[in-house]
Amino acid sequence: MRALVLAAALAAGFSHAGPDGARAEEAFVTNQLSDDLMVMDLGTLRSIATIPIGGKPAGVAVSADGRFAYVTSPDAKAVTVVDAAARQVAGRIEVGGGPLGIAVAPDGRTVYVADWYAAAVRVIDAASHSVTASIAVGASPSGLAVTPNGKLLLSADRDDDSVSVVDIATRQRKAVIKVGTRPFGVTIDAEGKRAYTANVGSDDVSVIDIAEGREIGRVKVGMRPYAVALTLGRGFVTDQYGGTVSVFDVASLKPMKRINVGDYPEGINATADGKRVIVACWESNTLSIIDAAELKVVGEIKTGDGPRAFGAFLRRTE
Repeated sequence: MRALVLAAALAAGFSHAGPDGARAEEAFVTNQLSDDLMVMDLGTLRSIATIPIGGKPAGVAVSADGRFAYVTSPDAKAVTVVDAAARQVAGRIEVGGGPLGIAVAPDGRTVYVADWYAAAVRVIDAASHSVTASIAVGASPSGLAVTPNGKLLLSADRDDDSVSVVDIATRQRKAVIKVGTRPFGVTIDAEGKRAYTANVGSDDVSVIDIAEGREIGRVKVGMRPYAVALTLGRGFVTDQYGGTVSVFDVASLKPMKRINVGDYPEGINATADGKRVIVACWESNTLSIIDAAELKVVGEIKTGDGPRAFGAFLRRTE
């Protein structure tokens, strides 16, 4: 299982007001090498909890209602359920194989886990903490994302250079979309119309029209892109080997800028208000905070060892 960890690495009880008076969010960051999950207050830029997880945690998904965070542990072949407000482990689900990417349905009732080794997505019932089904997808599924209406699941199938589109009602793969080389992270826009994959092997981002089921464009980015965040009409892409975040315009698909962040950036999310982009930097052991309008780093938070934060790792605190 170490091979999975290395290959993938390469490939509240309360809330605080932020500086502008708005309620801040929290970041739930998987630290793979220190085997824990850290909770960061983005208003005060400090760590407020560390939760032991084990099994080299990598993927993370916070439910839309903010009640739970779900964490994949490839080495332990398990998913840990964390009570987000209590900062405590609420359960552990044995899923087998190589759990990596993870996503929660908008209604919070179902959790989807990519099994890197089995070319499958495991379906977890959130209420019973049990695996209820398995969906066949392509080779080495990595990132997962669910459309805002909860009807489709997208899986970035790294070793097939494609994205699987799954009908959630029937739990069947309905389409396979060819993209760039070795897609890893996949992100769907707020309207559920387009998806974006970070293609580790071809150093670009594929743009997918979900309804048409096809790639409609590509954007050149930095070396070894890992994941994509969207805000203010822009795409933000972590370039692992570049130590940068590439920014492009989502309307024109034209590159705009590369922002220097920490070393080996991986997980990336935009805050709910769209004003900031949060980046987990694996080798620097930091979170970089980017002003999404000004396109510059405005803050940094120290993490544990080997932060990945692969997935939807931000939680609203109100």
